[in-house]
Amino acid sequence: MHNIKPIGTIKTPFKAIEDMPIQPKGAKDVEGIIILDEELSEGLKDLDGFSHIYLIYSFHEVKRTELTVTPFMDTQERGVFSTRTPLRPNHIGLSIVKLKSVKDNKVYVDGIDVLDGTPLLDIKPFIEKFDGVKDSKSGWLKASAEDVINKRSDKRFE
Repeated sequence: MHNIKPIGTIKTPFKAIEDMPIQPKGAKDVEGIIILDEELSEGLKDLDGFSHIYLIYSFHEVKRTELTVTPFMDTQERGVFSTRTPLRPNHIGLSIVKLKSVKDNKVYVDGIDVLDGTPLLDIKPFIEKFDGVKDSKSGWLKASAEDVINKRSDKRFE
């Protein structure tokens, strides 16, 4: 098994889990800064040519795992792997954010829905030709785009 260690820290205005956006769509104008470990800053070369990036991070405040949960956008219990809950076996999160700029070991982003101080595991570029999926389905999710934008977290996944 690989030993995964954080490569940096995500800084955001969200100091508590409660009342945060549940997805980047609900954090459209929220700015964040990714502070990469300085010895890794060379790895940011050429990233500034992308409009969006994936942030892969650890849900560091989560203390438990559940195999079924009631998601924020539903009233029915669902299997953990059909949701975006942080109560996953490995407590790994994923967000697509807008890349504003890169300076030294700092990456400035918009649309961040992550708790301040979150350990960053990796950054990957979003590439429309690779990542855009036409005719995709969203399973059980029936919420409108507006519902997703307006929904805020509560304490159910702490």
